[in-house]
Amino acid sequence: MRNYLKVIYEILEKQNRATTSAIAERMGLSSPSVTSMIKRLAELNLVRHKPYQGVNLTRKGERTAVEIIRHHRLIELYLADSLGVPWDQVHDEAEKLQHAISEDLEGRMAAALGNPSVDPHGAPIPARDGSVVRVEGVSLFEIEPGESVIVLEVGDRNPELLRHLGNLHLYPGTEIDVVRVEPFGGPLVIRADGREFILGRAAAGEILVSRSRERG
Repeated sequence: MRNYLKVIYEILEKQNRATTSAIAERMGLSSPSVTSMIKRLAELNLVRHKPYQGVNLTRKGERTAVEIIRHHRLIELYLADSLGVPWDQVHDEAEKLQHAISEDLEGRMAAALGNPSVDPHGAPIPARDGSVVRVEGVSLFEIEPGESVIVLEVGDRNPELLRHLGNLHLYPGTEIDVVRVEPFGGPLVIRADGREFILGRAAAGEILVSRSRERG
């Protein structure tokens, strides 16, 4: 149930509603299985579901989701910063550990990391009180040629993509200049760290950027 709530929360971070099909895709499950669990979560007052309108979290469901999201993203950062685990591996490792750590251990990890606000991929880490500070951003493929942007967040669900973006040094905080966009849905030509290279549209769609010079 906690995994469902976490997935719904993550979907709602990116879009206005979480459909059963989107939840099923993220979890690798059939739509009937997801529908059955959604009904159960609704009975427990963890979600609200209306046909054709998607799923939303109740206040109770959101509190539970935020707690597990905090565990997950703190673990990711601890693995990356303290243990040197590559950023393309920390997501899967955190999935295994997120339900196992106690609140005491979570607090000690946060303190050891300096009470961070973002994980290795730039996603916001909820505070202990459940509050979340988000920086508004847009997808990189929405940026026009000639604009300069800062990488805010990179999608963490595809290890191969993360390895590719890591090889290009496209980490959160990296400044990017969009040199040109090839026509007819072609790739972007971007400049970062003094290097110019091509980035496909699918990869660009996984990168959230800000036109601001500061992270906030």
